[in-house]
Amino acid sequence: MSESMFMAAALNPPKTPFKIILTPALLPPPTSSALTFKPNNNFPTLSAAAQPQQQEHAALLDTLRNSTRKNQVLQSIRTTSPFNCLSETNLHHTVPALTSKTRGKVRDIYDSGEYLVLVTTDRQSAFDRILASIPFKGQVLNQTSLWWFERTQHITANAVVSTPDPNVTIAKKCSVFPVEFVARGFVTGSTDTSLWTVYNKGIRNYCGNALPDGLVKNQKMAANILTPTTKAADHDVPVTLDEIIERGLMTRADYEEVSRKALSLFEYGQCVASEHGLILVDTKYEFGKAEDGSIMLIDEVHTPDSSRYWIANSYLERFQNGLEPENVDKEFLRLWFKNHCNPYEDEVLPEAPEDLICELSWRYIFLYETITKSKFEVLSSEEPIHERISRNVTSALASLK
Repeated sequence: MSESMFMAAALNPPKTPFKIILTPALLPPPTSSALTFKPNNNFPTLSAAAQPQQQEHAALLDTLRNSTRKNQVLQSIRTTSPFNCLSETNLHHTVPALTSKTRGKVRDIYDSGEYLVLVTTDRQSAFDRILASIPFKGQVLNQTSLWWFERTQHITANAVVSTPDPNVTIAKKCSVFPVEFVARGFVTGSTDTSLWTVYNKGIRNYCGNALPDGLVKNQKMAANILTPTTKAADHDVPVTLDEIIERGLMTRADYEEVSRKALSLFEYGQCVASEHGLILVDTKYEFGKAEDGSIMLIDEVHTPDSSRYWIANSYLERFQNGLEPENVDKEFLRLWFKNHCNPYEDEVLPEAPEDLICELSWRYIFLYETITKSKFEVLSSEEPIHERISRNVTSALASLK
């Protein structure tokens, strides 16, 4: 079961799980000097960015690769990670109001009766399994999501009630749609369900959507698309809109409303990312329905776990030279595992190198600071993190009574 799908456990019994893809014609390889997403258009377009903005965004690469700030963060990661790596929680043993625990890939989810308590851990998942634990990752994901939740309320309501701890969100219960909506702007990816993997296998009609010949990896599409999915046996499975309706996963009206919200969220996210020198390549959204029938955004939003981000300033040159874009997400970790094992079939995976883990932690923090324009706070390790979370959740639930 998806972590966020549990958010409806009391109101929405689990359904048989299974993703969708809707794909229009695509642009030829871009040739302009910079990538800009226009907020007033239906879809992002390619155009030359202003020179001062180009210069500002060019500095992002220096910050990402080698900077004083990076060295500061890496030092914090290496000296405090043994105390700050949150791989598991057991709040149902330490917080009296919590009666049960469900362990997702990344989140530990607790039922308090009226609300759900979602603890974002440092577990790193990909290929439908846990690969490693990444220092400070849970804090980064939770705080990044909160930043986006607060800024997307003009597009859709969300389930957030409060965030009493950097790793914790208390959420409203709702009936969760067993469909994940993946929005995409580029032909890319390395997993079995990624658009590039499917296309590279020769598939040209994917879920009823025609794909032209001649596309190359990491190419920008003419328009954003949705690739909703559902799950079966822990794997994302593409389905058609008709299949979603026929299987009773969503009504047509709900599907259309959620689709509009997902595309609007993605377009808004692309605009914000572009303003900060980044490209929001693709992302995943999950939605649920409240008791009053309103549709809400749940789970996480525009995090480096649920999204793919590239550095905008270097994208075109790297694309034209057949190089992978400079990414600020977990894709480079995915690629490392694909190069060193079969992450889908090998029973035992190799241990990710410490330098790789530290680099991924830094990239998550770099993305947070770049998007929010605020400094990531490395919390003190004097109080054990599980004790801190237990104390904060106990206090927050008491105040909600």
